Amino acid sequence: MLVTGQPMGKPYRPKDHYFRKAKQAGLRARSAFKIEEIARRFALVKRGDRVLDLGAAPGGFLQVLSEMVGPEGLAIGVDLAPIQPLGKRQVRTAVLDVLAADFLGQLSKLHPGELDAVVSDLAPKTTGIRSTDEARSLELARRALTVARAKGRPGSSFVAKLFMGGDFEDFREEVRGAFEEVKVVRPRATRGGSFEVYVVGRGLRRR
Repeated sequence: MLVTGQPMGKPYRPKDHYFRKAKQAGLRARSAFKIEEIARRFALVKRGDRVLDLGAAPGGFLQVLSEMVGPEGLAIGVDLAPIQPLGKRQVRTAVLDVLAADFLGQLSKLHPGELDAVVSDLAPKTTGIRSTDEARSLELARRALTVARAKGRPGSSFVAKLFMGGDFEDFREEVRGAFEEVKVVRPRATRGGSFEVYVVGRGLRRR
């Protein structure tokens, strides 16, 4: 995640089923199962693709995405926190602030070309004030959408996590304006009581 904090909702048990399953599989985070489910369900990523992972630390999403794109593809992970190397040639990482004014320029130094998918697991540090947390989550999701529009190739895909809230429908309409197909998904690995969902866009419209 870009910035960390407990997901909104009920307290969770850190060592639940998916935590143990992730440890057994050598995955860095239980959240890896979320992107695996979404990507496979909607056929978002294939071998040879170029994929961007926003809020990538500690690297759980990157582990899954790098396997999906294979050695001939590219999986780029950015976060405010350093990401420990995965030891795969198809993975590039950088410490970047997605909200910075020069983010797109910095991203182009990592990969100047277009992307086949932009995935965001960005989340704000929660305050416990639901309206504030929802607003911050929405800001990050909108920033991810801006990146997807700027860097995605026509027909590319988009996945963004955000907290359900009063402006959620507005954001979904924004995604519908950019993509041919839009779905809202709550992966099985989502903790009970969490308000987070993932908005999935397929088929980026031509700019």
